[in-house]
Amino acid sequence: MKGNVKKSIVTRIRLAFLGVCLFSAAIVWRIAHIQFTEGAKWSALEQERRVIYQPVFATRGNIYSDNESIMATSLPFYRVAWDPSVVNEALFNQKVDSLAGLLANFFGDRTKQEYYRRLKNAHDPKRGVRYIRLNSRQINYQEKKELASWPIFREGKNRGGIIFEKIDKRFRPFGGLAQRTIGFLNEDKNGAGLEFTFNRHLAGKDGEALFERLPGGNKPIYDGTEVKPQPGYDVKTTLDINLQDMAENALYKSLVQNNAQYGTVILMEVKTGHIKAIANLGKVAEGVYRENYNYAIADQGRTEPGSTFKLASMMAAFEENSDLQLTDTINTGRGAMRIGGAVKTDSHPYGRITLQQVMEKSSNIGVALLTERTFSKNPERYTNHLKSFGLDKPLGFQMAGEARPYIKDPNDRSWSRTSLSTMSIGYELKLAPLQTLALYNAVANDGVKVQPMIVSEIKQADKVIERFEPVVLIPKICSEETLQKVRTMLEAVVERGTARGIRTSDYLIAGKTGTAWKFKNGAYTRTYSTSFCGYFPADKPKYSCIVVVDSPKNGRIYGGDVAAPVFRELADKAMARDAASERPLLARAPVRRSPVPLVKAGMQDELTMMFSQLGIRHEAAAPTEDWVRTARPDSQAADVQLQPLPMRPGRVPNVAGLTLRDALFLLENRGLRVRTSGTGRVVSQSVAAGTPAKRGTTVQLTLEPIGMQPRPLAVVN
Repeated sequence: MKGNVKKSIVTRIRLAFLGVCLFSAAIVWRIAHIQFTEGAKWSALEQERRVIYQPVFATRGNIYSDNESIMATSLPFYRVAWDPSVVNEALFNQKVDSLAGLLANFFGDRTKQEYYRRLKNAHDPKRGVRYIRLNSRQINYQEKKELASWPIFREGKNRGGIIFEKIDKRFRPFGGLAQRTIGFLNEDKNGAGLEFTFNRHLAGKDGEALFERLPGGNKPIYDGTEVKPQPGYDVKTTLDINLQDMAENALYKSLVQNNAQYGTVILMEVKTGHIKAIANLGKVAEGVYRENYNYAIADQGRTEPGSTFKLASMMAAFEENSDLQLTDTINTGRGAMRIGGAVKTDSHPYGRITLQQVMEKSSNIGVALLTERTFSKNPERYTNHLKSFGLDKPLGFQMAGEARPYIKDPNDRSWSRTSLSTMSIGYELKLAPLQTLALYNAVANDGVKVQPMIVSEIKQADKVIERFEPVVLIPKICSEETLQKVRTMLEAVVERGTARGIRTSDYLIAGKTGTAWKFKNGAYTRTYSTSFCGYFPADKPKYSCIVVVDSPKNGRIYGGDVAAPVFRELADKAMARDAASERPLLARAPVRRSPVPLVKAGMQDELTMMFSQLGIRHEAAAPTEDWVRTARPDSQAADVQLQPLPMRPGRVPNVAGLTLRDALFLLENRGLRVRTSGTGRVVSQSVAAGTPAKRGTTVQLTLEPIGMQPRPLAVVN
């Protein structure tokens, strides 16, 4: 019995062993079959799956001010990668030690020995490495040129294996100026401001190229099938850099002095609706304010306007009853009165005053009483007048994010007996500052309500792709008689009323102060939103402006004390600048003009292309020269000769004659900070060419407008 059991166990073990051997043999056979018989097929499939098409991102367009100063541009930076498989053994062994030392000195993150081992291991044929990122740091264009001249790398991408992966970075020459207006765009294509709104113009059209998936990253394959990206268009704004700077400085001082929560300023041209300055500053820390939100147009800035809305109520009353005169009187009592079911109060008891004095003194009782008497039997007539002024609809502003105004209607469920008188003094309704400004601008513009504009052109180099003309929203918001009355009222507010503190003998200002209680947690609180809206010079309006300073905390709470001084400071500077620009110029000899631009210096590729398109004979410099300067040729064979413009690594370059964009590119890539004055081409620089370029040093550039020269004298020596 025991023998049979033992024999059975041995038999089972043998069968199991035989099965394992057969299974192992099958695996070996299958591996050999795949390796030798089907190897070519699977290798081809793996290669196919490893090669993919990827987008090559286009260079983003520029954003310009009204005089084409660059407000936002893209500068190229690079990551350094290497393909060791294309470098032959002899070259590698001869030069690897020198290359390792240069990499260690340049990046400073590893020793020469560590870089040597890394390069040696990557070049080992047994490892089959075809892509390695040498360092994650992004280098600038000048550093790229330096690396491209190093041993092994100087052989190029096909023999030296060097790969420069381009990355564009957004740069703002004026720092935080108009930061929220310029805006941003994140990786999810969400954002704010002009960068977001005009992204389809700025973004350009991405190209496409083959990339091979390799450990550590994707290596580009240049096989001739790549599609080159098309750069984005440029956006030219209506903003004036100098006025923008003035607006931000004046607003910032007021916010700090009054310990306010946020503030906004908008300065607009009366006739065109062109916005010349738009500042938005919010409190981010005690005494620190930054452009963190667009309070001028967006929801968070949409508030109950308070007394600046009294202009609309007076216009409605005058339109409804044309017999009303500025000299008509109204009894405001002793400073408190029940009107339409609610008590309205004034800051002082005024008694019986004229309608003009109602606006001068910003009497809540006077405006509410006039509105109640005129419209109580048919309040819908009042709201219809407000709608005829265009206050119930968005302006259709060019920039995304405009808040929708809220004008209560008698058909609303929230309408009550007190709504009419309360709305008349700027409560139970909401407007963004830009929407309030548009009404005042229409009064200044003889009743023509124009759409505010912040972008004037879409351009590609000097070619205008799309031009935006002023748009009339309402040809006439009210009668001429009403316009005359309210304009007289607004001038009187500054001459004798709540804004008399900003009166000046140099020019006339018209406007209205505003002080509105803030509504929080279901009730009005003792915190205020102060404002001033108006235009200047009042006798011949050129600019309209609104200033809002929210929640001042240092004792001053009225619009005339907090917001109006900001208006006055900006108005003074704008008028002084305009007066200076209108002074008679000295007589000068007439200059002949032609469509051939004055050329001093630039990138050789761009200048060569321009001369070819214009039919100008030119003599190029050596192909290795990127930057060149123009000169008169010695012979008659050409009109222009291009000579090398020396660029020494680690030294301040000579940027005289270059456009601002080219100068920024060269200086910022060396870690230098740039300040500018004027527009056009660079005529001088504060740091001499050839000086060691110390990172963080500020270089002041003086620019002059780009002139025109008679053909063929397109050269300045």
